[in-house]
Amino acid sequence: MSTDHSIADHKASVRERVWSELRKVAVPDSRFHYDFGEFIADFEGGEDAVARLTAHAFYRDAQFIFITPDNCLDRLRLQALKDGKTVLMTTYSIKRGFWVLDPKTISPELYLYASTLDGMERVGRPVDLNDIAGMPAVDYMVTGTGAINHEGVRFGKGHGFFDAEWGMLYQLQRISTQTPCAAVVHDCQVLSETLTPDVYDTVVDVIFTPTRTISVKDPHKPTCGIIWDRLDQHMYDTIPPLQELKAMGL
Repeated sequence: MSTDHSIADHKASVRERVWSELRKVAVPDSRFHYDFGEFIADFEGGEDAVARLTAHAFYRDAQFIFITPDNCLDRLRLQALKDGKTVLMTTYSIKRGFWVLDPKTISPELYLYASTLDGMERVGRPVDLNDIAGMPAVDYMVTGTGAINHEGVRFGKGHGFFDAEWGMLYQLQRISTQTPCAAVVHDCQVLSETLTPDVYDTVVDVIFTPTRTISVKDPHKPTCGIIWDRLDQHMYDTIPPLQELKAMGL
């Protein structure tokens, strides 16, 4: 998504400050090392943060969960499959679309492989937006992020992928402002300061860190789908699901 320069500068400043702290606890990526502008990192204590999430009512009550392709969420995708929950996710940067991991159609010995980005494309099932439109509503949205505050306002890598995923699912009426949304982050990524969201920036209901579960009071989630006249042209040109959504007239 595109944004004005003042908001973009603010977000960039927050990210750089958080990333300097995150580097002390982050697990480097095999492809991107510590380039946090290209991936959402796993971190020390990540298993504790995910354990908090899976003990929460939002997770226990959900059967169809959207989980972003972030490094800190591999273990969550694995646990969801073990718990018999169906996972909807995207590939890195959404360029190869959406995939479904259905534990009923995947052998348990492949759950670990399926929970990774490489394995997901070999074990999971690719779905287009017409397929998703015919599926049940998503019960729970889970993401990693770059920085987040106690009001649930999150600033990701700067590409807007989760905002686009939210927007597409919102326009397909597979989620609504009542759909619970969670972020899994390290404590150093949680800020007390005010973060100024744009109209399409996603806001979460609950934040899970290695040491805390932070419930957000009255999260103000976006009430729009994809705003076409504000969509970055490069995103549209390189993400086929956005092109598909436009062709659907939604």
